[in-house]
Order: sequence, then structure tokens, then C-alpha cells
Amino acid sequence: MTDASTRVSDHHHADVSGGWLRPAVFGAMDGLVTNIALIAGVGGGGAEPRNIVLTGFAGLVAGAISMGLGEYTSVQSQNEQVAAEVAKERRELARNPAGEARELADAWAERGLPRDLAEQVADALRHNPEEALRVHVQEELGVDVDERPSPWTAAFSSFMCFSAGALVPLVTYLLGFSSLWLALVVGGLGLFVAGALVARFTKRKWWVSGGRQLLLGAAATAATYLVGRLIGVGVS
Repeated sequence: MTDASTRVSDHHHADVSGGWLRPAVFGAMDGLVTNIALIAGVGGGGAEPRNIVLTGFAGLVAGAISMGLGEYTSVQSQNEQVAAEVAKERRELARNPAGEARELADAWAERGLPRDLAEQVADALRHNPEEALRVHVQEELGVDVDERPSPWTAAFSSFMCFSAGALVPLVTYLLGFSSLWLALVVGGLGLFVAGALVARFTKRKWWVSGGRQLLLGAAATAATYLVGRLIGVGVS
């Protein structure tokens, strides 16, 4: 096998249409930030370690369920909207195939394809209705009718990753330590590691991605800690 053929066979893209990466990343980050900030606020208000753990687990369960339901509803609604638009395009192709072919040829010609060639290809698609539908939907809506994200995959990914992220700042308490600051340090480390892992998919520098997540989480934690301190002092 030649070097050229090897390069061609090695050239591939990651699957970006499965619907799991975005909810997984969002769920993990949200779980980390939410529970780190939550225990910082409660701990800053002077709560005992037992109450901090109780609050953290309540936030984990409530947040994971909310994230899972939210992702399912969001992705399902998007799929239903796409399905409605695909059905509309199917009706337009059946009612006016010549006009739709001209519309497709015009779009390709505007992108630099020779007019004659654009018209030939668009006209050829008229003899294959399903392929014509796929191409029109891709051109006009920017989606692939055969590759829509799964709402169940999105919901499960979000639920599990939120739970995992929210558990990180509680680990030290579960191991018997009672220091709020130790829990926050472990949570911050979790944020940095999660951001660095995301860099494997985005091809960004791992320390930049990790540092960004740590900085955002630290800002949220500082805000809730100050709120907790103010409310705790005021109540006492």
C-alpha cells in the first residue's frame, strides 16, 4: 500500500451527529459547577458538614433529573421541528419539482458551480425523489435527514455526566473529611480535568481548556460563597 493510499484511508472525521457529546460535556460541567457553588454557598453560611452533604446530594438528584428531562425535551422538540420541515419540503418537491430543481441549481451556481452543470445535477435528482429530498433538506435546512440526534442518548448522557460531576466535590466529605476548602479544591481539580478531557474532542490545548473551566467555576463558587457568608452572618 502506498503512502498516499495510507493517508487517504487514515483521513476520517469524528462522529459529530450522535447527540451525546454536547449533553455529556454540558452535564458534567454543569454538575461540577452547580454542586461546587452550592456547597460553597451553604458552607460559607456556616452549615455543618452533614448538612452540606445532604444539600449536595439533593442538588445532584434534582439537577440530574432536570438535566435529563431538559435534554430529552430539547432534542425531541428539535427533531419534531426538523421532521415538520422535511415533510413540508417533501410536499413542495411533489407539487413543483421543476421549480425546486431550479432553486437548487441557483444555489449551487451562486457558490461557483458552472450553471450548466448545476442544472444538469439538479435535474438528474428529480428522478430520485428520496435523494432529491435529502439534498434539498441539507441545502436549505443544513441538516441530514438520516442523522438526527437521539433524545434518549442526549438525556442519558446528560443525566449520568451531571451526576458524576456533581459527586466530585462531595468525595472528601464521603471519605470522612470535614473541610469545605478541601472539597472546593477537589472540585476545582475536577473542573480542570474535565476541561482538559474536552480538549481531546475540540483539539484545543488541554491546559487552556482546563484553565477556562476552572476560572468559570471559580467565579461561580466565589459568588455563592460570598452570598452564603452574607446570609449566614445576617441570620446569626
